[in-house]
Amino acid sequence: MAVPVAELQRVCRQAWEPVLARARQAVVFLDAASAEALHWSCGGAGELLAAGALAVRALAAVSAAGARVVFVVSGGLRGGTASAVRGVLGRGAVRHCVLVAGGEEEGSSPAELEETLQRWMGEGGRAEVVLRGPPLLAPVSAELCLLPGLAALLPPLSGPGGPGPAEIGVGALPTELRAAVRALVEDLDAFLTAVGLREENFAVGPLSRVIAAELASYAPARNRRRMATNKASIVFVDRTLDLAGAVGHHGDNLAEKILSVLPKLPGHKTDVMVNMVELTALRTADETCSIIAPGCLAQPNDPAAKALWESFMNLKQKEAVMEARRHLVEAASRENLPIKMSMGRVTPEQLSSYIKLFKNNLKALENHCGLLQLVLATIQTLKHPQTSKWDNFLAFERLLLQTIGESEMPSVLNQLLPMIKPYNERTKDDYTCEDFLVLLVYMYSVVGEIKSGKELDATEEEVKAALVKAICVEPELSPLLQKITGCDSSLNLTSQKATDAVDGIFRSLGDIARARIHMKQFNSIHNPGSSTHQASYKPLLKQVVEEICNPDRPDPLDIEHMSSGLTDLLKTGFSMFMKVNRPHPGDHPLLIIFMVGGVTVSEVKMVKDLVATRKPGTQVMVLSSALLTPRSTIELLFGTDHLQLHTDI
Repeated sequence: MAVPVAELQRVCRQAWEPVLARARQAVVFLDAASAEALHWSCGGAGELLAAGALAVRALAAVSAAGARVVFVVSGGLRGGTASAVRGVLGRGAVRHCVLVAGGEEEGSSPAELEETLQRWMGEGGRAEVVLRGPPLLAPVSAELCLLPGLAALLPPLSGPGGPGPAEIGVGALPTELRAAVRALVEDLDAFLTAVGLREENFAVGPLSRVIAAELASYAPARNRRRMATNKASIVFVDRTLDLAGAVGHHGDNLAEKILSVLPKLPGHKTDVMVNMVELTALRTADETCSIIAPGCLAQPNDPAAKALWESFMNLKQKEAVMEARRHLVEAASRENLPIKMSMGRVTPEQLSSYIKLFKNNLKALENHCGLLQLVLATIQTLKHPQTSKWDNFLAFERLLLQTIGESEMPSVLNQLLPMIKPYNERTKDDYTCEDFLVLLVYMYSVVGEIKSGKELDATEEEVKAALVKAICVEPELSPLLQKITGCDSSLNLTSQKATDAVDGIFRSLGDIARARIHMKQFNSIHNPGSSTHQASYKPLLKQVVEEICNPDRPDPLDIEHMSSGLTDLLKTGFSMFMKVNRPHPGDHPLLIIFMVGGVTVSEVKMVKDLVATRKPGTQVMVLSSALLTPRSTIELLFGTDHLQLHTDI
């Protein structure tokens, strides 16, 4: 059985039922990941207010609470979450508190958590801990669900001489990463329970292997598999095996460009701010005008807007823009607005003229608010200077693919060197420091293992020096450069701090190039081309899905099956000398791809199209920890304390 879209929506909303049932006359506090899940699955705070909540607040905010509060946390009660909850309860006004959390904390039962909460409230306080069923999911599209609570999860980059995939077990992971893996396993088991699935687990990559093994041996999952009748294959894939797919500009996709160029909604990792000034009488040249509340992409309660968003996710940019015009014309016709339909190429100016028809008609605005937000996002993206740069990136990436096939790495880096320009020498078309980091990650991920030598070392040192110089003369550090250098202002940035940051980046780049060193089948994502064909990038995820859909069903070399019990072990053992069918990821009617460390819109579309072509009748779903853009990938790699392996392993 496949999981229909309606069933997925039911599961996403089901996670909020305990909260909605207890929201009446309460102040509801959400952590950032919970807020993002609510935003995509129910439409945001309005759902809680409709259920009787007095107010909805960010858990990180230091604000007053009433006598009754509800806390919704994506993970457990630990670290910063515990401090924030204690801060609210310690004010003395709260008499009744409810904590809605995921599975049981390691070493803390619900009864023990209730005692802790009562102690923080003081005498006379009453506490209740509710463990929700399904996890907090953000259903971004019909085929894609995210787990916002694990947005910082990234497979570790193993240094030179580091452990091979078979050598890493859950015990080798540091506390934070081990907790994240266990939280992911609990969330996936809860999700599979809610949709009634029995899964076979497969892995591509070291951290995926750990996660798949943990899920396979997880005791509640074993019980579920005995009861469930519907089957699925879950294939976990490490993001770090192919970072070119995350930072590349291959996709001709409108949703990907919107997510890449528009500013993020405050506190959100995925959704963006849409400037709504065009629908008001306000006149301002300030593009980041904060007087008018921003619009967004998530419209779970608006069927027309949802349908248009699915088009943005699944169609090529030109087709998606035409679809935006069609929806807008139909909406205007329904409202009897004086629209003049024009054929031919759709321009941002044409869409703006249609938008203005809705401006002074409050009823029409209310009826089509979700649709108007998506069309405004389209207009602002098409006009954005970063969108014109997209094609420049694509052209340069194609040139790199050609050059990598014909030259050694030092000569490729030498081509890059003159393009690294300090702030005062750059034009709007030149690459910024952050843009160069995107190109460097693309290069090192595509090229794979590099032969070290004096020439490479010397060239890398030249590139490092040019980058350090460019970073040091930036008049104002961007938020990304602040995270990379650890300096909140260019005034605090020293040459040594910039040098240390760039040295760290190049160490990571070396690890990125070595990421596929243990792979037998998927050890290259670069097709060097020939006299008749251009060099090209062959996505690792595409190779994986093609192997799964291969009608000859060869035993995959790099897609490892993780056995969930004695029967599976016996099957695997007997298959070495008897004709026993080993479990294969293409065996079941539902294929779930879990990208560990994030996925892109283009990759989701590619997986969907490949399965539809190669294995019709099989439903596919993509789950991941984050929806990546080139900039967010760089931040995840270099700008955050992402969950890593012990450095001494």
